[in-house]
Amino acid sequence: MSFFDHSRLSGFFPDGDTLWRQSVYVNTGCLLIVVLYARVVPKLWTDTIDAHRRAVHDATLDTTAALVHEHGLTAVTMSQIAKQTGIGRATLYKYFPDVEAILTAWHERQVARHLHYLVEVRDRAGDPGQRLTAVLEAFALIQYEHHGTELAALLHRGEHLARAKQHLHGFIRDLLAEGTATGDVREDVAANELARFCLHALQAANGMTSKAAVRRLLAVTLAGLRPSA
Repeated sequence: MSFFDHSRLSGFFPDGDTLWRQSVYVNTGCLLIVVLYARVVPKLWTDTIDAHRRAVHDATLDTTAALVHEHGLTAVTMSQIAKQTGIGRATLYKYFPDVEAILTAWHERQVARHLHYLVEVRDRAGDPGQRLTAVLEAFALIQYEHHGTELAALLHRGEHLARAKQHLHGFIRDLLAEGTATGDVREDVAANELARFCLHALQAANGMTSKAAVRRLLAVTLAGLRPSA
């Protein structure tokens, strides 16, 4: 007769591997065999689960935004979102407590994508003057293309937006400082103040009726940044 005792010793292996100890007591009472073996949890399985969760998360955000766009903010329910996404309500509530939380997460993702896009625009441009112009144009067009909706009115508040604005301000300020150093931007006004000027001026693009109007606004803004003759 044998008695088996299983106990886990964690922390011995990387990437989620776990060490288990199996103690085997043989019926003689005088022999104890301790066997150590590794139970490997495949990293691929962990990555697959994470990918599935991200897919459900992203699908929920996209579905909710589409439903709000189609039916209006107050008409969308968690049941609708679950059905349209193809998941159970219980699963949906594991991810988000309510519709507003989903929309907030959607907006956070949008803001992050916009910031990432502005960085890409900067990196594709040439000298400091060209980088500044390209980024300000891209920012103005983002304002123009994402304005005037009920969803925007709800979501343009909160800590995530405050952090994003702070990050954007610093991003533009640094571009302006580079432009000042190369003589492309006026030096009689601090880069910090000029950044506020640019952001407030170009936010007016969300009320423009055409891209041509947006570019005229951009031209006026850039003129205010140039060194005086």
